[in-house]
Amino acid sequence: MEQRRYFNRDLSWLSFNERVMEEAANEKIPLLERIKFLSIFSSNLDEFHRVRMPVLRALQKIGEKDENRISADEQKGILKQALDMINAQQERFGAILKDQLIPLLKSYNIHLLYNEVFPGVVKKAVGEYFLSEVLAFLQPVILDERNKFFPENNKLYFIVNLLETSGTEKIIMLNIPSDELPRFFTVKAESITYIAFLDDIIRNNLDKVFKDVEIKGCYSIKITRDAELDLQDEYSGDLSDEIEKQLTKRDFGLATRFLHQSGIPLRTMQLVTRQLDLQKACTTEGGMYHNLKDFFSLPVKSPGTSYEEWPAVNTPGLDEAASISSLIADRDMIIHTPYQSYHSVLRFFNEAAINPDVEEICVTLYRVASNSRIVNALISAAKNGKHVLVMVELKARFDEANNLKWAKKMKNAGVKIVYSVTALKVHAKIAIVKTRKDHRIVYSGLLATGNFNESTAKFYTDHILFTSNPDLLREMELVFLFLSKREKPSAHNQINFKHLLIAQFNLQSKFIELINREIQFAKSGKPASIIIKMNNLEERVLIDKLYEASQAGVKISMIVRSICCLIPGVAGMSENITVRRIVDRYLEHGRVFIFNNDGNKEVFLGSADWMNRNIYHRIEVCFPVCDEAVKNEIMQIVDLQLKDNVQAVMLDQELRNVPVAVGGLATQAQREIYRLLSGN
Repeated sequence: MEQRRYFNRDLSWLSFNERVMEEAANEKIPLLERIKFLSIFSSNLDEFHRVRMPVLRALQKIGEKDENRISADEQKGILKQALDMINAQQERFGAILKDQLIPLLKSYNIHLLYNEVFPGVVKKAVGEYFLSEVLAFLQPVILDERNKFFPENNKLYFIVNLLETSGTEKIIMLNIPSDELPRFFTVKAESITYIAFLDDIIRNNLDKVFKDVEIKGCYSIKITRDAELDLQDEYSGDLSDEIEKQLTKRDFGLATRFLHQSGIPLRTMQLVTRQLDLQKACTTEGGMYHNLKDFFSLPVKSPGTSYEEWPAVNTPGLDEAASISSLIADRDMIIHTPYQSYHSVLRFFNEAAINPDVEEICVTLYRVASNSRIVNALISAAKNGKHVLVMVELKARFDEANNLKWAKKMKNAGVKIVYSVTALKVHAKIAIVKTRKDHRIVYSGLLATGNFNESTAKFYTDHILFTSNPDLLREMELVFLFLSKREKPSAHNQINFKHLLIAQFNLQSKFIELINREIQFAKSGKPASIIIKMNNLEERVLIDKLYEASQAGVKISMIVRSICCLIPGVAGMSENITVRRIVDRYLEHGRVFIFNNDGNKEVFLGSADWMNRNIYHRIEVCFPVCDEAVKNEIMQIVDLQLKDNVQAVMLDQELRNVPVAVGGLATQAQREIYRLLSGN
């Protein structure tokens, strides 16, 4: 039998989601945090059904190989494995919630009413709430052959079976307005806090909606649709207009999953399937409650149910500095969110917006906060007469509408907005400020591993470099000049980047060159090693190069949070490669690449995972860390992550998450990194 060379990306992704759910079962974690891990698991699974399940089903039906050359027969097997994994995970999800977390909530005098009869005191309170608040948002629709109804993507609904006094049966689609009202409603009685689902509040008051009829049944459903936007590779019109049109169509995409409560009568199922055009969807029997990602907003505030607070650490020297540009004039500065305060990033943009000597600001935006102070600073800068150029990526999945909103607002304020070409996403995270000093232009800039987003910076671990390094900044300007032309990279417009690693130009070839150098060191008997930290690893050219390095004796330590298609520890192929996953209170998001280089270590940071999409379909920026103090700080942080034996697991050859053996002191990387950066 031929040896497997790669894990399947979708099964690997589901394996990561299994790791997330393990945290929900982890008794060492505070109660509310365990519930939040369940909500993250639920959200991830929804995204899998929206984004990946359509691909899996399409490939095994059309009988073609995918981009990784997997045949249709193999795809059928993968689809079955994926569905088996999902079913097993959902079963475990229910067991963790009902057998562990709900009883634990009761120990805090918090009673989550989960498929239970409302106590009298709760029934009275929710009855009043229903009549005064909920009823206004309900929109019952009769489902029959004359009335086509199109449920919105991933929204919650009831199917209600009614029997009129005349004997006529009716099937009603009734919305659960969880996008308009809180999913949970609390009632305090004596020392107990009761928490009721909005779903159950409606169930318990259906007689106030449907009068003079018999309610024969009420069943919760949810329909998940394909979330991909249908954009042509060569689109010559206004991309913002096309994105706006496509967003209106997203809720009308192909149904990929029909999730329903058990017990729906067969005749009702047949009518619903036919009327809602669900024949091609994966029909899945679930529980009474869907969209349990809403557990993230569960109204629980009892002491001891959340993580101890880790206040963000101020950047050393920043408070005393006259400005950030003066602070970084002579040496680079780096911050590590969320351990360190994001205020320095906000200050960088705010100072640029009001500094009369600043003439130009250029920035790439991929995902921004819903109330972005960074974007407001850019708007202020434009109104202050500065030239502001913003590359806005309208194709950032599920953030298209927010990015479109901000793009229009900036454009109206005088900001020059550039959109990427349709075939490429711009995923780079860079910014330049040009300041006139003594009749010359001085540059300063930011290069980051994560988005310029003050909201996600509170729970994504990222690295943001502040620099005045002319070598890096000159090449960053070349990136902006290229993006402004709105061209796809080709033979006639290639740029010879010497310092930055730019996808579509030199990123893949440079990483191959760096790996080859370690291979040569190993072959000449010198110590050779590579440390790589990223979110996802799929691209096979780079995986094969890592296999080659392993076979040459290069020691390779990897920290891969989610998808990993490389199989570690296989004799004759990858015996010198280890892969860790770290799941903890913060989402590991930084990309770090460290090459031993015969003891003269080279460190790179950047926006790029090694996925097909990042390597072949995006503009990414990775950058060298030149400042020795910054380089040492990065290596200290990564060293702590490699020593984690509390929250880290090792990925084995069967795609299992294997706990790291605890030898000596227990090391929890995120806690130790916080201590390091806070000076404790």
